[in-house]
Amino acid sequence: MDLKQIQYFIALFEDGSVTRAARRLNIVQPALSMQISKLETELGQVLFERGPHGMTPTDAARLMYRLYTPIMRDVENARVQLSRQDVIVTGRVSLGMVASETESVLAGSLAKFNALFPQVEVSVADGFSAQLIDGVEAGRLDAAIINKPRGRLSLDMQPLLIEEMVYVTGLKCSIDLPAAIDLAHPPDVELVLPTRRNGLRGVLDAMLMAANIVMKPTFEIDLLSTIVQFVEQSNVATILPRVVVQRKVDEGTLRAHKIASPPILRQIVQVSHPKRPIGPAAQALIDIIADEIRRVTTGVTPG
Repeated sequence: MDLKQIQYFIALFEDGSVTRAARRLNIVQPALSMQISKLETELGQVLFERGPHGMTPTDAARLMYRLYTPIMRDVENARVQLSRQDVIVTGRVSLGMVASETESVLAGSLAKFNALFPQVEVSVADGFSAQLIDGVEAGRLDAAIINKPRGRLSLDMQPLLIEEMVYVTGLKCSIDLPAAIDLAHPPDVELVLPTRRNGLRGVLDAMLMAANIVMKPTFEIDLLSTIVQFVEQSNVATILPRVVVQRKVDEGTLRAHKIASPPILRQIVQVSHPKRPIGPAAQALIDIIADEIRRVTTGVTPG
C-alpha cells in the first residue's frame, strides 16, 4: 500500500463514482480501477460494492477512510509546511465552528480566504463545542473554533478573542428598556435561550451562578437563527453574543442592550491535536474568521 493508492481510495470513497473520482484525480478510469483492485487484494478485503448507481463502500472501506483520512491530511500539511513560502498553497482544510460563528461570519470569511488561497479546498462543520472537540481528537477536523470549555482538554488550545453577550429585544417589546441591563434585576420580559447542551448557555449559566443569579427562560431553542427570528417577531428577549445579532441591530429590527452587571463574556478559542499541527492554510482561515468577528462586533477592520 502506498500513498497514491490511499489517495485514489479516498477520492473514490468521497465521490462514489469511478468517473468522478478519476476526473478529480486527473487520471483515466482503468488506472483508478486497477489501483483499487490491487488495494483490495493486498488487504484481503472488498472495499466497494459495484452497482448500477455507483460504488458503495463496505464496512471495511468506512473503517479505512476513518483511519487514513487524518494521515493523508498530515502528509499534505507536512508537504505544505516544508515547501518554500513562494509556492502556491494547495491542499484541503477541514475546520469545525460553533454555530454562532458559522451563521454570522463564515460566508464573508470564506470569500476572503478563497481570494487569497484559491487552490485550497475547504470543508466546514458546525455543531456544539463537545462534538467539534471529538472531531479534532478523531482527526476528522484539522482544528475547531469553539467556546472555551470549562474542563481540561487533551488538545492544544489557543485563545482567539473575548466577546461580550448582549440582552436583545425586538421592536415589539412592550417595555422601554435602558441602554444597560442589570441581570440581578432583570426586565419583566419572557426569555428565550439556547438549551443546556449549547456552549453559549453554559457560559451564561456559569457567569450568572458566580453572581448568585438564577434566570429561568420560558423557551429553550438551540437553533440560533430561530431564536433571532422569534425575538424579532414577538415580545420576548434573549441573551446572545453580539456577533449573532449585530446585522439585525444595524438593520434596525433588533435592539442590543449592554449587560452592565454581571458582564457576560465568552472566550472563543481554537483547538487542534498536539500530534497534528495546524497547517498554514488552516491557520490563515482561522485568523480571517477571528478578524471578521472583530470587524462585525466592533465596526473596526483589523489591520
